[in-house]
Amino acid sequence: MADKAEETVKVDASEGGGGGGGTAQGTPETAAKTPDTGQAEEVSEAPAKSKKSRKRDGSNKSEKFKDVVELRRTAKEVKRHVLITRVMALLVGILVAIVAVAYAIAYFYDKFGSFTVKVNKYDMAKQGLCLSETPEYDHTVSELNANIVYDMTNISGLDIPANVDMVNGSHNGENYIAYTFYLINSGDDTLSYEGEMVIDNVTKGVDEAVRVAIYKNGEKMVYGKTKSSGQGKESDCDSEFLSSTIVMRTRAEGFKPKDRDKYTVVIWLEGNDPDCVDAIIGGTIKFTLIFKIIEST
Repeated sequence: MADKAEETVKVDASEGGGGGGGTAQGTPETAAKTPDTGQAEEVSEAPAKSKKSRKRDGSNKSEKFKDVVELRRTAKEVKRHVLITRVMALLVGILVAIVAVAYAIAYFYDKFGSFTVKVNKYDMAKQGLCLSETPEYDHTVSELNANIVYDMTNISGLDIPANVDMVNGSHNGENYIAYTFYLINSGDDTLSYEGEMVIDNVTKGVDEAVRVAIYKNGEKMVYGKTKSSGQGKESDCDSEFLSSTIVMRTRAEGFKPKDRDKYTVVIWLEGNDPDCVDAIIGGTIKFTLIFKIIEST
């Protein structure tokens, strides 16, 4: 009985130590759990740290991605800027070239002494009325242009050679324009035609002192503008200009197939004209002589 009581007491003491304030010593099971609990706490903290590091890594990657995007955007902007600059430079170059060509054309077009002779293209194609610089008309065209005389100064009409109409094509003097051409009927019909010389452009009133001599098959006529006073033609002229823009007209009838009319046009500034003054220096004038068929049989 005494042994049983001791055994009972020991059991009660063990149970009391486990349930009460015997925590300092503890039981082997309790001591075994305590380290497990500490390890569990350490393990639970590790994932928390890894989440923070992942956030940092994500933010770093995001910043790097932004940097890459910005770099790519900057590179594209640089390429676009370079492309735009090159295109603008090319456009400016083309514009400058166009302006230069236009200026050159205007310069040569408006220089004193520009003269053109034309035939209506329809009349050439359908009726065979054409132009040539030679009587043989190996090469016939509907338009001819005389060579230009630059910086023409005034002369007297008496200074122009008497046989100026004996040379074909362009044969300018130092201070006058001389151009000989042939109007030819290369078709099969007999024609009647009309020719009209017009002033296309004039500056500084240079037309006040200009003279135009027309040789038709050797017969000469000199044309000039009416005197500034309005009192008829100048003394060295055979006829006045028909108007402020029309110099003269000519007409021919019975112009048979293979017929040709020879024309020589001479243009100069008449130094003896009272209107030939310093004010017209640098002036320009341009003429066109146009032929057309008025009747065909």
